[in-house]
Amino acid sequence: MLYLLAEKRRGTAGAGLHIRLISLFSLIAVVPAIIVAAFAAVTLNQGLDTWFSSRTRAIVDGAVNVAEAYIRNSAEATRGDVANISADLNQQKAMYDSDRASFVRRVARHAALRGFAGTFVFDQQNKVIDVNVTVNDRIQFRTPPPDAMERADKGELVVIPPGQGGNVVRALIKLQNFPSHYLYVYRVINPSVIDQLAKTREAKAEYDKLMEQRVGVQLTFGLMYAVVAFVFLLSAIWTGLWFADRLVAPIVRLLDASRRVAKGDLGAKVSIADGPGDIATLGDTFNMMTDQLKQQRDELVATNDQLDDRRRFTEAMLAGVSAGVAGIGEDNRISLVNRSATNLLGRSEATLLGRDIQEALPEFAELFALALSRPSGFADGQVEFNGRTYFARITTERSDSSESGHVLTFDDITELVSAQRNSAWADIARRIAHEIKNPLTPIQLSAERLKRKYGREIVTDKQVFEQCTDTIIRQVGDIGRMVDEFSSFARMPKAIPEPQNLAEVVRDATVLQRVSSSDIDIEIDMEEGEMVFAFDRRLITQAVTNLVKNAREAIESRLQTEHELRGEIFVRAGIRDRHPFVSVTDNGIGLPKENRHRLAEPYMTTREKGTGLGLAIVKRIMEEHGGKLKLEDAPGGQGALITLEFALLEDKVAIPA
Repeated sequence: MLYLLAEKRRGTAGAGLHIRLISLFSLIAVVPAIIVAAFAAVTLNQGLDTWFSSRTRAIVDGAVNVAEAYIRNSAEATRGDVANISADLNQQKAMYDSDRASFVRRVARHAALRGFAGTFVFDQQNKVIDVNVTVNDRIQFRTPPPDAMERADKGELVVIPPGQGGNVVRALIKLQNFPSHYLYVYRVINPSVIDQLAKTREAKAEYDKLMEQRVGVQLTFGLMYAVVAFVFLLSAIWTGLWFADRLVAPIVRLLDASRRVAKGDLGAKVSIADGPGDIATLGDTFNMMTDQLKQQRDELVATNDQLDDRRRFTEAMLAGVSAGVAGIGEDNRISLVNRSATNLLGRSEATLLGRDIQEALPEFAELFALALSRPSGFADGQVEFNGRTYFARITTERSDSSESGHVLTFDDITELVSAQRNSAWADIARRIAHEIKNPLTPIQLSAERLKRKYGREIVTDKQVFEQCTDTIIRQVGDIGRMVDEFSSFARMPKAIPEPQNLAEVVRDATVLQRVSSSDIDIEIDMEEGEMVFAFDRRLITQAVTNLVKNAREAIESRLQTEHELRGEIFVRAGIRDRHPFVSVTDNGIGLPKENRHRLAEPYMTTREKGTGLGLAIVKRIMEEHGGKLKLEDAPGGQGALITLEFALLEDKVAIPA
């Protein structure tokens, strides 16, 4: 404004028009602001008086009290229900000791009648939950707070209100007629009540804060209105300047728009003056040119963004799938592989891209040739590769052009095939054991009776007679032991984990083997400390015994050709990366390289008289415990290293130092 006044004194053309326009726009902006300010001052005071009236205060406080009273009533109802249940359960100690299932059903009836979401009876001393009755699997037992346990030990009935963000009222009481048992229940409160209570408390806090800041709000409103009025005044001044410039400077705008287009702003436009003239025609032509340029650039950018989105989506999808994916061009060369493909094949991306599929992946060449020979270009089947079994599928990739390629997808199904074989062999073993075991006893008894009754009467070829009957008896015994192994594999009992010391189990399992194998050194190495966690002692003992027995037989097979060799078996137990393990290392004949992964399948054996069930039984035992069986070569020489690796230990299990 001062600049315009100075220009007016100098007589600059247009300066007076600028000042008049600015004064007019300023007057139009200020007068309504003053009128609105007077009206707002009255309405604001009356509005604030209504907001902060005693009736409004009573409504806000009443909403909080109602929600809190609802939660208190729920807590008191829970207290009464828990007292009644505990009084009943205190009289059922005999049922708890003699008929645990009836005791659990009694607790479940109490929980159902009172609408509890979860009801537990737990033994604090032994850390055992004897009763776990919940309405669904998502409700889990959560240990009561220590202060609640202390109050319950004093005989109090402790009610724990909902915590931060929760909607569950919990109650805890000690069962008097039980040594260290507690009754612990959950009652779910409608989440909307909790949410409403939180919102009401927040609203009350905000209301109190506004009550304290009432005068400040009025002052703030006044200052804000003054600022807004000042902004409108400045806007009016700026509008006056803009309107004046619009009247006198169309050429300047055209030049400014040209500069913006030169810098890349294709959205620049020139306002076209009313009426005919060269300036209007020039502005219209300029706008048409920028519109066409902007449209073409936007189409190119949109197409490029769409291609980038598709590329990123394809890369993310291929990187995230567990199956291996490989793209094969029309020239039969690999053009694309995802991360899963390189992991499954055990090869780097550089060794696969750009190479012919028959050279890079000869194992899949036959399946690829089958796909090429079919009009549909589709083929699938199983492929053996690196001792693993894969299910592969080849499909045709077609486009609008004449060129076409193929897509190879494959996944590791070794474990699935192994599980199917185990299931089939278990059924076969069950049938064999049933069909063979029945006639074995009559055959053995008949042979023994023939030997006893006619052994003295036979004179001619008596030695042959005794040799034949002994052979029958011995072979029947061998068949009986084989059938027992069939039955053991087919009827593998379910593991019943209980806290056990792994070191003691390993020592007990190797005692008899050390005594019976005086010609073989069996050494045991245990980590210091107690390795106590939950597992089935009988099944793990059987697994360790089978491994040591297999190791001894492998050494005996090697001793047949190397008589000077001293057999050595090294049994080690410990915890590695929070995984308990038992490893058995021997210097026997070792494991075969080919089809090694199938040694744990039923009836796969490298010995002439072996049934092939030992490692299969061990593998099933480890699967029952959530662990796995590892077959490796012994480090530093000939032999085998077989490891039983258990599942990850929980945080509460102590790890030996």
